Amino acid sequence: MERKRSIRRRQKPPFAERLKDNCRSFTAFMFSNVGIIFLVVLYMIAGAFMFIAIEGNEALERFAQIPSKRIETAMRLWQISCCEVNVFNKSVFEERVGEEIRAYQEKIVLWARRGWQGSDITLESETQWSFSGGFLYSLTVITTIGYGNIVPRTEWGKIATIFYAIIGMPLFLLYLSNIGDILAKSFKWIYAKFCLCRVCPGVARRRALRARRRARTEERDYQSELGDNGFDTATITTSNVEDEIEEEITAETNTVTVPITICIMIMIGYIFFGARLFADWENWDILDGSYFCFISLSSIGFGDIVPGASLQTKGDTKMEISFILCAIYLLLGMALIAMCFNLMQEQVIYKIRSLKKCVRGCCQCKKNVPPPSEDDSEG
Repeated sequence: MERKRSIRRRQKPPFAERLKDNCRSFTAFMFSNVGIIFLVVLYMIAGAFMFIAIEGNEALERFAQIPSKRIETAMRLWQISCCEVNVFNKSVFEERVGEEIRAYQEKIVLWARRGWQGSDITLESETQWSFSGGFLYSLTVITTIGYGNIVPRTEWGKIATIFYAIIGMPLFLLYLSNIGDILAKSFKWIYAKFCLCRVCPGVARRRALRARRRARTEERDYQSELGDNGFDTATITTSNVEDEIEEEITAETNTVTVPITICIMIMIGYIFFGARLFADWENWDILDGSYFCFISLSSIGFGDIVPGASLQTKGDTKMEISFILCAIYLLLGMALIAMCFNLMQEQVIYKIRSLKKCVRGCCQCKKNVPPPSEDDSEG
């Protein structure tokens, strides 16, 4: 009976509790370091398909009438010049033709404000709201770059952009915070291991000084203990010294700061790396590529130079892959910029604290200096 009761007591928890536990585990994973990257990418892909569904078909319907309006205007001009007005009456002819041209110009301006780029749209892949365009728009919204070459024109598109940005911008800031902190710790560890190696002259000198000081103390302790107890403790003291040295090295590794010049070199190197890549992808020169990388990574986003403009003559697959690589470059680059800012902030704080200690030490030395005696003054 007791075994049956224990078996009954060990039954599975209710479905609601298991669901809560699974939701809690899933939320913890999604907001972890790996999950936040997956969540940001998934959020941009979902945003791309959402804006395609809202803006894509509307753009096709809006601009489908442009070729017919152009033909209609040309036919009206032909009728005016052929049948309705005497072409030898210059004033009347110019007035009627001017009215038709002004009406067509007003339509062109209206279409341009609604997003028409000056070419006839026949296929959805040729519109701005393809997957590349939607993904680019989602990326510029949550990263606050805002190129401005792709914007929503419908009411539902503008409303969706507002709510998409309200959720996406904090999510991207969380991504920058987590990934930037991880990259900063990793780079600081690598930098510390490189600068605190046994090959570096400064570290080797400090190790030698510590070893000499400890050797003297060990020798004294060894002689006293050997005379008192009659057994050898050199091995124990040597191992203790090695442990202390390793603890000091570990402490220096954790508290090391990366110089600002190295952070600036990393950012400049990444910008030139992207400039070279965009020079091959977009047929830009190095100056335009560097300018675009700096404007994009700093989230200024003027929009005068945007990716994808020169890829329209290539195949669709190559265009999609090139733009995905561009998005990866921007995502990693912004995390790298956040890492550099984090390391530079630590270096600035360290310099300020060192300056405070130096100022305090100078003030303390001035206080401890004795005043001149009367004999010194007379002499």
